[in-house]
Amino acid sequence: MARYFAFQYVHKFAELQVIKTMAEHKDYYALEATIDRMIDELQGLCSQNGLSNTAAEEVVVTSVFLYKFLSDKYTYNLKKFAEELGESIEEVALNKNNELDAFYHYYSTDVVFRSSDTIQALVNKTGLPGFAAMFDDTLERISNYPENDKFKVSTASGEKEPLFSRITENIIDKNKRDAFAVAIFGIISESKFDFGDAFDGNFDFYSTIFEYLIKNYNVASGTYAEYFTPQSVSSIIAKILVGMSKVDDNKLYDVLDCAAGSGSLVLHLANELGHGKFGNRARVYAQDVSTKSTRFLRLNMMLNGLTESLDNIVQGNSLTSPSQYNVNHDPSSGYKKFDYVTINPPFKMDFSATRDEIESNWQDTSRFFAGVPKVPNKKKESMAIYLLFIQNVLWCLKETGKAAIICPTGFLTAQSGIEKKIRERIIDKNWLKGVVSMPSNIFANTGTNVSVIFIDKSKAADDKNVILIDASKLGEKRKEGKNQRTVLHGDEIHKIINTFITPKEKDDFSIVVTTNEIQEKNYSFSAGQYFELKIEHIEITEKEFINKLNGYMREIETIWSKGRDIEEEISRTIKELKLN
Repeated sequence: MARYFAFQYVHKFAELQVIKTMAEHKDYYALEATIDRMIDELQGLCSQNGLSNTAAEEVVVTSVFLYKFLSDKYTYNLKKFAEELGESIEEVALNKNNELDAFYHYYSTDVVFRSSDTIQALVNKTGLPGFAAMFDDTLERISNYPENDKFKVSTASGEKEPLFSRITENIIDKNKRDAFAVAIFGIISESKFDFGDAFDGNFDFYSTIFEYLIKNYNVASGTYAEYFTPQSVSSIIAKILVGMSKVDDNKLYDVLDCAAGSGSLVLHLANELGHGKFGNRARVYAQDVSTKSTRFLRLNMMLNGLTESLDNIVQGNSLTSPSQYNVNHDPSSGYKKFDYVTINPPFKMDFSATRDEIESNWQDTSRFFAGVPKVPNKKKESMAIYLLFIQNVLWCLKETGKAAIICPTGFLTAQSGIEKKIRERIIDKNWLKGVVSMPSNIFANTGTNVSVIFIDKSKAADDKNVILIDASKLGEKRKEGKNQRTVLHGDEIHKIINTFITPKEKDDFSIVVTTNEIQEKNYSFSAGQYFELKIEHIEITEKEFINKLNGYMREIETIWSKGRDIEEEISRTIKELKLN
């Protein structure tokens, strides 16, 4: 009887936990919808003021979003701090008992605000003339606090990009700026919603919000550094990389993305590495040539609590100026190597202006061992720049490092040139852990079929096995705007991850091969070339065989007959056109 009641209690407790989780999710969904609505309203305001589909719109929307997030976080933290002291938030904000220094020290990883910088302080001034200038002055002041220097993004030349710029000056008509600023505060005021309800949110919550925020601004058009990696692909890569070996709770892992874009890949990996005894296990390093993408990356890292890594973000060309590799950005101190590298590089682009510089500056190193692509006589934009990034990843990995590289699926089987040399190096060094070929259109705005190559430099010498997965048949086709995208379902994502981490052979999906077999197949990384060809044998009588054969012959004759009719119709049409 006691066991029965214990079972009932455990069952009821589990049921309550499920209900609680569902309620929390419901709250998050409601909050997510509210935040999405705020973003839509900001975009609508920009459209009303002539900023729609301009670079200024992106700056305004993302800056206001960040300002709202940081202002709410300052107020939230200050309230918690005051409650612990048993004082009012006003007393602490006014530094009545000299407590602000302790407050800023306690929250040293957050952006420094003053009470006069908050939404609550400014919303009371919205009726004053010159309010737009007051708002811009506030943003500029926050950026210039010495404590906030660590939130400025470095360029390859050493300059610093501030946290905020004067956003209302994007409105050309000066007479409309005050109304524009007032409308912004009407959208972000505390009466609408407070980010305080979101600060306990998990990574998935913030990654979803971030994707919604930038979906109109970070277009995967094929231009350098403008790729956005889908959440599903980023999640698969992060879970496989971390699942390839046991994570050490006492270790801080150096993680790199040298074509980081807005940070989806590298932040999913940092989140998957999680927290250890000393905080975040990942120290993130990132570089991207795009100023816009770098701003997004900074915002993404701030949303996800990786502020200690902000000093490692560099805006610049990582092929010509790999500044984040240098310890403390000091070129004389040697090049840093990394525990993990993730990358979704641009596949093709015209880099003819820097091609010779890349080759001459690195010819004495092993960095670009397979060579630098030549400049084609025609169509320079087809230069395969991704081949440089693959080589770069192999070069900057530690001897125990692991990497995931997204590349065109055609790379897996190319039979000559730089592609073949790279695959030979990976196999001959026994670095290949596995390959996953993704469905077509997994990226909404590019039709290029992609695969993910997983590198593990720590593989034991006697471990010659490689898992090859063909996931090209998975997913559901969905229309997104003018484009078609393939979306992977949760069970399909788990199937890919589980099959890779615990290698299993499944018909027409996965196969385990050895490096020797890959060498014999001319270094092909394509799973399809290793699948067993299965011929189905069906027992039929001679009469059934003749009947099937006659049926096929009749079908062929029908097709030929239709073909002849079409040819005659084409000939008549051509004659008529000539006569006319």
